Amino acid sequence: MSNETTSSNFIKNIILDDLETGKHKSIITRFPPEPNGYLHIGHAKSICLNFGLAEEFKGKVNLRFDDTNPVKEDVEYINSIQEDIEWLGFEWDELLFASNYFDEMYKRALVLIKKGKAYVDDLTADEIREHRGTLTEPGKNSPYRDRSIDENLDLFTKMRDGEFGNGQKVLRVKIDMSSPNINFRDPVIYRISHADHHNTGDKWCIYPMYSFAHPIEDAIEGITHSLCSLEFEDQRPLYDWFVKECEMEKVPRQIEFARLNMNNTVMSKRKLKLLVDNNVVDGWDDPRIPTISGLRRRGYTPESIRNFCEEIGVSKVNSQVDSQLLDFFLREDLQSKAPLAMGILKPLKLVITNYPEGKVEMLEIENNAKDETQGKRLVPFSRELYIEQDDFMEEPIKKYFRLFPENEVRLKGAYFVKCNDFIKDENGNVVEVHCTYDPETKSGSGFTGRKVKSTIHWVDANDSKPCEFRLFEPLILDDAPENEGKHFLDQINPNSIDILQGFVESVQIKDAKPFDKFQLVRNGFFSIDNKYTTEDKLVFNRVVPLKSSFKIK
Repeated sequence: MSNETTSSNFIKNIILDDLETGKHKSIITRFPPEPNGYLHIGHAKSICLNFGLAEEFKGKVNLRFDDTNPVKEDVEYINSIQEDIEWLGFEWDELLFASNYFDEMYKRALVLIKKGKAYVDDLTADEIREHRGTLTEPGKNSPYRDRSIDENLDLFTKMRDGEFGNGQKVLRVKIDMSSPNINFRDPVIYRISHADHHNTGDKWCIYPMYSFAHPIEDAIEGITHSLCSLEFEDQRPLYDWFVKECEMEKVPRQIEFARLNMNNTVMSKRKLKLLVDNNVVDGWDDPRIPTISGLRRRGYTPESIRNFCEEIGVSKVNSQVDSQLLDFFLREDLQSKAPLAMGILKPLKLVITNYPEGKVEMLEIENNAKDETQGKRLVPFSRELYIEQDDFMEEPIKKYFRLFPENEVRLKGAYFVKCNDFIKDENGNVVEVHCTYDPETKSGSGFTGRKVKSTIHWVDANDSKPCEFRLFEPLILDDAPENEGKHFLDQINPNSIDILQGFVESVQIKDAKPFDKFQLVRNGFFSIDNKYTTEDKLVFNRVVPLKSSFKIK
C-alpha cells in the first residue's frame, strides 16, 4: 500500500540522523505482537508507525510473533493478527516467530552462566518477589545466588531436560539487587513450563521471559530501531545489558513512545479477554469493542484508522484521545464512499388516502447528498409507505415541524403530504397515519406555490426489505463520576446496544453484501454485519451517526 508519512516526529528525526551519519545504511523495524489475544486500536497505532516508517525510508519490517508463553497463546490469535495487518493495508517482509530462536536463546543463556552472570534459583515466585525489595528499599540476594558455574550449568541442563516441575527452579541473571532500577534486581530469564507449544510442540519445557527474549530476537534479526511503548522505558538499560552481555553481533536501539489511550473503551488485551470470556460481548469481533476485527465488523474503514493514527502522531507524553476523533475520520472517509439510501429504523405506516390504489411511480433520488457526479436512482413510490415514528407527533412540541394533524411536510424526492387522521392500537400507540398528497408538488417540478418547513424520508411499504438495525453506545462508562475507582466490569453500559426491526429501500441495497457501507438518510452511516446477516435478512450496524460536535483543533 502507499500511505507515506509526511509529518515529523522524534522517532523519524532519530532515523534521519542515523541514516545521514552512516550509522545505518537502511532501517529494519518490526511489529512483535504476543499471540495471546486479538489486536486493538492501540496496536493499530504501532502497526502504522512501524510499517509506515519502513515504507517511508524504503527499509524492511518484520512481523514477529513473540510466542514465548505457550500457556496463553493460540493459533487463532496468530491468524487474526495477520488478517488485521493485511486489512489495514500493510505487508511485512518476513513472517517470524520468537520460538524459531529458542535454540539460539538457550545458547545465549549458557553464555551468561559461563560468564558467571546467570544462576539457577530455587526460590518460589512469591519469595523472589519478597527478595526484590521496593522502590525505596534495596532487594536481598537469593541464598542460591553464589552457586558455582558448573552447578548452574548442570541444573540448567536438567531444567531443559524436564527433570524439574513447574515453578521448581528458574534461571536468573546476576546484576545488582540494590540497583535503583528495579528491573536490574536479578530478573528471571527462564522458567519451567511443561506445556506444548503451537510451533515447537514438546521440544522445550523451559521458556524465555519476554524481557530476555525480546532484545535477543531484535539483535538476531538486525532490527535497527525497536519501537515500543513508554512502559518499557525503565527496561531499556536491561535491554541494552542483554544485547551486550549475550555478545550479540548486531546492536538494536530501543525507542519508546506514548501508547494510545481512548475514553469510554478498554485498551488492554487482558481486559478484552475478560469481556469475551464472561460473555459481556459477542466475541473478539463485537462491534462495541476496539479490537481491529470489531472495528472492521462494525464498519470502520482501514483508511479512517490510518488517517486517525497519522493525526494523533507520536510523542513521549501519555495522553487520552477522544474517541470522537476516530469517528471524525470515519465520516470523512465514508462521505464519498457510502451511497445514500433510505432506511426506516422505527417504522410507522403512512397511507396516502388520495393516491391511486395500485399505482407505482419511480422517483429520482440522489446517490450522494454532497456529490452530484454519483448520479441518481429510481425508487418506487406508492400509496402505502413507512416513515420514522419520530416523524409524527399527535401533540407536537414547540418547534416541531414534522408530521402532526393538519400539518404539511415534503416526502423526500416526492410530494407534499398533509396529515388528516391517524389510527391507534389498543395500547394507545399510533400505528398508522393518514395523509393526502398534492400531485402539483412533485420534487423537480418547479412548484413554488407554498413552502413547508420539513422534509422527511420514507420507504415504500410494498417494495422495501425488512432488516435489523443495531445501534451502539460506548460499552464502558468510564467518564461517569459515579464510576470513580470501580472495576471496569462494573462500568458496563447496559444500553450499549439497541436492536431495532425496520425496513430499507430495495433499490440501493439489492446487491448488498456483508461489509458494504451506506449512508441512511438522517440516521447515520451503516455497514452490513457479516456475522448475523442471512439470505433472508440483512443486519445493519450503525458505524457512526451523521454528525458530531467534535472538531479538530
